[in-house]
Amino acid sequence: MKCDKKIINRLKRAEGQMRGIQKMMEEGQECYDMMIQLSAVRSSIDKIMGIMAGENLKHTLEHPLADEQLQVEKVAQAMQMIERK
Repeated sequence: MKCDKKIINRLKRAEGQMRGIQKMMEEGQECYDMMIQLSAVRSSIDKIMGIMAGENLKHTLEHPLADEQLQVEKVAQAMQMIERK
């Protein structure tokens, strides 16, 4: 599965949030405020993981493999990724 622009943009946004948290730390801002921002980053990463897992499952189902057993394993793997999220 190739990463599309939507996922890359979300990753860049999360990266920017992390830089903002680092700046907050350097400025000595309140821990509570940083925890709120960290929670937002975690939610963002969880969303990215969900999108990627869903796209992986979609790709696996839309492009079935000739080896039926391998296809079943790929679907199971995609489902595990979604469940872990």
